[in-house]
Amino acid sequence: MDAETLKRQAAEAALSHVEDGMRLGIGTGSTAEAFVHLLAERVADGFSVVGVPTSERTARLCLDLGVPLRSLEEEPELDLAIDGADEVDHELRLIKGGGGALLREKIVAAASRAMVVIADEGKLVDTLGAFPLPIEVNPFGLSATRIAIERAAERCGLSGDVTVRIGGDGAPFETDGGHYILDGAFARIPNPEGLSSALYTIPGVVEHGIFLSMTSAAIVAGEQGVRTLTPQRHEQEH
Repeated sequence: MDAETLKRQAAEAALSHVEDGMRLGIGTGSTAEAFVHLLAERVADGFSVVGVPTSERTARLCLDLGVPLRSLEEEPELDLAIDGADEVDHELRLIKGGGGALLREKIVAAASRAMVVIADEGKLVDTLGAFPLPIEVNPFGLSATRIAIERAAERCGLSGDVTVRIGGDGAPFETDGGHYILDGAFARIPNPEGLSSALYTIPGVVEHGIFLSMTSAAIVAGEQGVRTLTPQRHEQEH
């Protein structure tokens, strides 16, 4: 079974968490896009939701498919956020930001009463870090910020290259907020809470892609079916 099929299965399961009339945070990335396509089908059948997108990319897709949108200024308190993840561990800690929208994703998640993550089983890991950690930074003082990140990582017992993400035009990738992203190839992050705290002490760091204590449930699709993980590690089969 290919990854796209698994993503769609996880997205289908996530729809069961969406109720008519909800104010819904909508994530960014390929798995979130699978969810948007399914949500649009429900909307076309008369289902009523208001979506708050986490990126301009997601906003364009929602508008193209007819999903009603509002800004977070218009809807500052949301019922539910549905989003993908680059990695999720069994304690529902996440690495996000592969799509470049981690700041807005974290803001929307924090504004939501609950957050459901959808992923294929390849994203479920025992220890975070194999996926390079995205760190959103201010372009001013980029080199100084990168050095500070490397030193903070060293103090946390981590090593690995910290590199500027490059876009398709060969220039540094720029987020919707006008920031750059540094990707930390640390391989393993056994203490994500410690690294999170260390990164927040660096002035040039706007936000990072470690999501802690934000996920209500993770829906994971695999060859053996779809299961839901909760913070208590209980699993439910679909």
